Amino acid sequence: MAAMGNLLKDIRKGREDRSLYLRGILPYLFALGCARAWVTLAVAAPALALPAAFDLHDVFDYAFCLISIAVALAARRLLPLNATGRMRAASAALMVAASLCLIAVGIGLVAGPAAIALVAAGAAAGGAGFGLFLLLWAEVLSCISLIRIFLYTTASQLVAVVCVFFCDGLDDLRVACALVVLPSVALLCLRRAFSALPLADRPSPVIPKFTYPWKIFVLLALYSFAYGLRQHQLAAGAGMHSSVSTAIVMAVLFASAYFFSNRFNIGTLYRSPLVLIVCGFLLVPVEGVFGTAASSYLISMSYSLVGIIVALLLYDISKRLGVTVVIFAAIKGAEQVFVIWGKGVAEAMAAAGMNAGAQDAVIAVAVVAMMLAATLILLSEKELASRWGVRILGGLVEKTPEELRRDDRAAELAEHARLTPRETEILALVAQGKNGPAIMQELFIAEGTFKAHMSHIYEKCGVANRRELAALLGAK
Repeated sequence: MAAMGNLLKDIRKGREDRSLYLRGILPYLFALGCARAWVTLAVAAPALALPAAFDLHDVFDYAFCLISIAVALAARRLLPLNATGRMRAASAALMVAASLCLIAVGIGLVAGPAAIALVAAGAAAGGAGFGLFLLLWAEVLSCISLIRIFLYTTASQLVAVVCVFFCDGLDDLRVACALVVLPSVALLCLRRAFSALPLADRPSPVIPKFTYPWKIFVLLALYSFAYGLRQHQLAAGAGMHSSVSTAIVMAVLFASAYFFSNRFNIGTLYRSPLVLIVCGFLLVPVEGVFGTAASSYLISMSYSLVGIIVALLLYDISKRLGVTVVIFAAIKGAEQVFVIWGKGVAEAMAAAGMNAGAQDAVIAVAVVAMMLAATLILLSEKELASRWGVRILGGLVEKTPEELRRDDRAAELAEHARLTPRETEILALVAQGKNGPAIMQELFIAEGTFKAHMSHIYEKCGVANRRELAALLGAK
């Protein structure tokens, strides 16, 4: 009954906040939604018949990576990207030019070798235009709160899936219109979203000194490589773009954060991709029994999930360090190259004559070992918080200045009293006003263990009971 009461309380509280969280969401929804739908219809799952002399997606991805690297290297001269309309105009021009190239070939206006060259040019222009769009989008998105970033990103990816669904099966003329209209609408909506930002909230051109969160980038690279190993064999409906697997992940994430924002725990969420990708690759060798759908969906969902988690961590770090998120987003975009390389390794193994069953088994074992090692060694909550200032692992709802002050006081007291890591965790939860049962449930510890830790905390902090400790922390 108590759990049900808490659930109803969260729903009522969420109802009060929703009008604030979703205020001004429409430009954001259709900016990323239309852009992602365009990528799917143009390149990821082409809606027009195009020559198959090469992998269109590889050309698109390499151009995407190159523009990301170029912006990262020239960031100090280019930022803020949205300060003028030139970058948005460049992105729109590249994406529309790509559409026109693909349309000319798809409807038969150009044929033969010229068609292949035109498709390659279109894919390269599209990759550069979409890469630039994502950096412009990230810069605008970084100006709003983390909970809104999360909701807008997941909802816009759902919009992309809906757009693709309604465009699927259209005749060539209507597809051609969609390929021109979608990127145009995306850039217009992005401009509207930026214009609606208060002047005080707009991105700053100043780039202070900072430390790159390289472990986050290494982790994403490993997941990208693992996804690439299996990308060419994914079942229908699975994939990183506007697919059914993406829709499932984004719908669950949006609903969880929308209805239970106060209970939505990023610390728990960021471990989930490991479980999904390990289970997915373990199912690969037995696909003859279970089919390819289960493994494909798990692998795709893990990659979609890790992508949004990494993006959230980078937005949080950007806010804490005062660094423009464009630099982080550019590096994240450039890591798409690991998907290509993963696919290349899988193709090389197949070309070498390795039996398909043996290939699946080798890849599954290698990926599971790699993911376990990477997640356990590269990414720890403690280092994320201490080294790069990440504070969203407990949840997306931003803390009040008073709550932040209590957290800082708890950290200072823990360092001064030389508390152990577990005692420090308990002290932080006490500072948040949580009672004994709530702390035991969150940390999965027994009552006796909790009481022993509290006794040590009292002794080291020089207090006699919980009331005195709370007073020392300034907690209720």
